[in-house]
Amino acid sequence: MTRAPINSTDSAARRTNSGVGRALVAVYAIFALAATARASVQLLTKFDEAPLAYLLSALAGLIYIVATITLARGTRASRRVALVAIIIELLGVVTIGTLSVVDPAAFPRATVWSVYGIGYGFVPLVLPILGLAWLWHTRAH
Repeated sequence: MTRAPINSTDSAARRTNSGVGRALVAVYAIFALAATARASVQLLTKFDEAPLAYLLSALAGLIYIVATITLARGTRASRRVALVAIIIELLGVVTIGTLSVVDPAAFPRATVWSVYGIGYGFVPLVLPILGLAWLWHTRAH
């Protein structure tokens, strides 16, 4: 049995950058800008106060940038990169969130992911879940 070809409307519906995906890309872009700007200022002006926390915020910003670009592109290759970035993001927010609760002294200053993103209304915890759900929803069948 041969598979029926996918028409252009079906393939467009599966792109990560259409429909709800546009809103997801916008939220990722806002977080990319916010986390990167915050980390840049902290690294340049207060690095000696909490280098680990500020470097982790910079890493979060970098991951948000990668997720933004790859979700916006919506190609097959970019989906793979987005998947890896979003999994790393989820692991980061859960790990740093847990460590910041268990050992608050290890994080004298907050990161984007501290206490699961409490400083950003827990969006950093929810965002990778939504990102993974969107990648799952838009996957090829």
